[in-house]
Formats: sequence, C-alpha cells, structure tokens
Amino acid sequence: MTSIVNSKIPLVDLAAQYKAHRAELDAAVSGCAQATAFIGGAELKSFETEFATFCGGGSAVGCGNGTDAIEIVLRELLGAGDGSGEVVTVPNTFIATTEAITNAGYRPVFVDVTPGTHLMDPGGLKGVIGPRTRAVLPVHLYGQMAPMDEIMDVAQDCGLVVIEDAAQAHGAIWKGRGPGHWGHAATFSFYPGKNLGAWGDGGAIFTRDEKLAKRVRMRANHGRTDKYLHEFEGRNSRLDGLQAAILRVKLRHLADWNEARRRVASWYDELLDGNNRVKRPVVDGNGQHVFHLYVIEVDDRDRVLNDMQKCGIGAGVHYPVPLHRQPAYASHGYGDAQFPVATASAQRILSLPIFPEMQRAQAERVVQVLNQAIGA
Repeated sequence: MTSIVNSKIPLVDLAAQYKAHRAELDAAVSGCAQATAFIGGAELKSFETEFATFCGGGSAVGCGNGTDAIEIVLRELLGAGDGSGEVVTVPNTFIATTEAITNAGYRPVFVDVTPGTHLMDPGGLKGVIGPRTRAVLPVHLYGQMAPMDEIMDVAQDCGLVVIEDAAQAHGAIWKGRGPGHWGHAATFSFYPGKNLGAWGDGGAIFTRDEKLAKRVRMRANHGRTDKYLHEFEGRNSRLDGLQAAILRVKLRHLADWNEARRRVASWYDELLDGNNRVKRPVVDGNGQHVFHLYVIEVDDRDRVLNDMQKCGIGAGVHYPVPLHRQPAYASHGYGDAQFPVATASAQRILSLPIFPEMQRAQAERVVQVLNQAIGA
C-alpha cells in the first residue's frame, strides 16, 4: 500500500501492459523481423481478418492512422469535395475528426452534444442539416457509442451517408451492435494509448460493404490492387506489418482489458458515490461502455487538475478547447451560444487515470487526491 500511495499514477500505463505481455509482444516483433514482412504480408492480412471478426463480422482495412481512415472513407463514399459540401459532427472531439473532413474537401458543421454523455444530440441534428449536407459523422467519445438508432433515423430521412468515428470505442456496443454496424463504415485509431494501441500510429476502416472495403483498400495503397497497375490516384496510408503483428497480440486480450476498464470505472463510481461536488460519467444503459477514458466534471477544473498533477496523479483533459473555439475554424463564425453544452462542459471535464492493470489501491489514491484538491 505504501508504495502505491507514494508512487505516481499515470493516466495510462503502457509500461505495465508491456511487462504483462512482454513474451508475446517480443515474439511478434521478432517473427516480423525474421520474415522481413514490413509492408503488407501475412501479419497484416491476419490482423484485418481477426479485427473484422472482433467488430462483429465484415471487412477491416488497415491504414496509416485514424485521421487517414476518416478521410479515406469520406473520399470513397462522397467523392472529392470542392469545399461547398458539409459534414455534420460534434465540437468536443480531437481536431483529427474535422481535419479529415476538410482534407477530403468538405466543410465541418457542428451540432451540440447531450449533457452527461457528451455525445451527439440527435434532437439537434435535423436543425443543422441543410441542402449542402452530405454526411453525418458521430463521434463515439471516451468509449461510449452515440445513440446510433436515433442518429440513423435522421440521416436516413435526409438521405445522408453516416461514418462513425470509433477512435475511442474499440469493442463498444449500442443496442447490441458495434461501430460500423449502424453507419456505412466506422473508423478506428490504434494510437498507442487507445484501448487497442499499436507501438506507433495506425488505423483501420471497418465496413460490412465488401465493395467499399475493396475501394478503400485501393485508395490507401496508391489506387491499386496489382503492384504496378493503378486504377486511380490514391495515397500511401498503410498499416505496417510490424504494427499489425503487435496489434494481433493485443487484440487477443482486448475483451479482457475492456472488462478490466469497466471494473476500474465501477471502483471510481463506488468511491465517488454521494460526492455532490463530482459529476460522474453518465452511462446509457442501452450500450456497453469500454471506458477509454473515465471523465468526471468538477468546478474550478484547472486548479483541481494542477493540484492532482502536483501530487503525482496523471489526470488530463479531453478536450479543453472545443473545435468551434479553435483558431483553425475562426472563419466559420461559430459562437459559444450555438453549443452551450459542449462549451460549458469543456470548462469542467477531467479525465482520471484508467488502464486495465490498475489496482484498487491506485483508484483509492486517485480519489483521495481528487477529494483533497476539490476541498483545497
């Protein structure tokens, strides 16, 4: 107990993950090196098959990162835009979501989120859809899926494409179906800190549409299926064989890791129960949360965060500046009044440490320091 109480607790502990599975991971890296299969190869093919199965059946296509995954599937489903078409998403996401929209030739349009879950508000969706809207891009934030049945009802009524940003939702479920089983496709990131993380950048597109899978695979690999025959100009965005080998090892443990994350979240729920100065995450009973992050809301967040970090607790904020406030989108003319929930929550959200290897005593230490910071 003493060592835990006095030690630092990171937001995510990748070193603990490596130590727990060192033999498997080292063997995977060694095998890839011995086979010299660094681009494509058997490891990538196997990972794509296994990840598609994990996602519930369909096709998975590896690519360079989660940002590329969104852009590639947007270009394939909508064609290259000229800047006039619009794609609706939320303002409380990482800029990668909207970078991909802009780089595909479309203009991001924002809709506010629902209090508590921080997920796309279907009730506000129709109000921002117009004649230039081409697609809806909900973000499955923190490990919880957006209410996809309601979002799909609106999108289908308006004849829109739906692409799910599942960068934080590996294994999440909404009403019995995972990402990519609602919209036309789902995109994933394998950034190292994700529930399923590589040892570098990586991403994937999952879809139930085999023809779409074939096209996005070509688009991510110079527009080709044959080495020197290119049907169109694509790009170079491939998931390396080495990363695929590492991801195959980790994928075998992902269901257990997600369950461990839910266990840690339940500890936090228990330890914070009755504390009216902390708003715990709202989990919709229609889905299964995989807790990529455990995000609370508190007053005076920046001071609380600073005090916790001074005590060695690796808390963080995801994300402190909503996209409608970012200088990159100043020309869009958005104001805080259009997104009251996202604007207000950005001042209060605080991510507590959570990772599968976390111990109960560590969660207790986090809450102890949190309570001290709140009372300071």
